[in-house]
Amino acid sequence: MEELLTRVVAAAGIDENLARKAVGIILAFLQKEGPAGEIGQLMAALPGAQELADAEGGAKGGMLGAIGGLMGGGGVMALGGQLMGAGLSMGQIQSVSKEMFAVGREKAGEDAMGAIVGAIPGLGQFV
Repeated sequence: MEELLTRVVAAAGIDENLARKAVGIILAFLQKEGPAGEIGQLMAALPGAQELADAEGGAKGGMLGAIGGLMGGGGVMALGGQLMGAGLSMGQIQSVSKEMFAVGREKAGEDAMGAIVGAIPGLGQFV
């Protein structure tokens, strides 16, 4: 997990606390929306991932999260709202997502990450 956080901090230009929050929000979203088997592989490949997901699983993203919910009931739009509510810009969200999925491919494998991206509508534009 420390390697992932270090890479996210460098790629997005954010501090470690915000990186932890962002990674936790994304992991919680993936657990909710993604295919269970592949998400299990990803979580197992990233020690500490479950703790981060659990810590951020209840985050709603304030007004932007509410707007995302109104516009489609959730999905990637709601995820973007949560991340913006946490303090990330759109560019930082893309940097965090790309780095996170790059590490995921290295640790859990291309097949698992491809299945996750393929199963969640709209996710591909961020990774």
